[in-house]
Amino acid sequence: MATSNKSFEVTKTEEEWRSSLTPEQFCVLRKHSTEGAGTSILDKTYEQGTYLCAGCGQPLFTSETKFNSGTGWPSFFNPVEDAIATSVDRSLFMTRLEVHCSRCGGHLGHVFNDGPAPTGQRYCINGVALKFIPA
Repeated sequence: MATSNKSFEVTKTEEEWRSSLTPEQFCVLRKHSTEGAGTSILDKTYEQGTYLCAGCGQPLFTSETKFNSGTGWPSFFNPVEDAIATSVDRSLFMTRLEVHCSRCGGHLGHVFNDGPAPTGQRYCINGVALKFIPA
């Protein structure tokens, strides 16, 4: 499932995205791939800071909303206001709610309703789609 660049503030051609991202970032952010569970250093990063979109630099999550979900991917219970958008993902023979950057449309991961209070949501995010900036 592709996300159209036409409705996003940051738009680039496929070649521009390829040249500005690592191959792994391109596969996840632009081709809706998923990194392997437990492969991202950001899964176990718990210092204070902000998680940005690796595609456009928009702040997406803060360390105050990060938690250890035990899934192998960085997980958060709440995004920065207006930082993410969602769409229905019907791949892999199931229906899930896909999370993408509201500024560039990059695929970040999925959101599930099995997270902690206060939201009850688990934003399960590919670490390769994020950049962490310590506080």
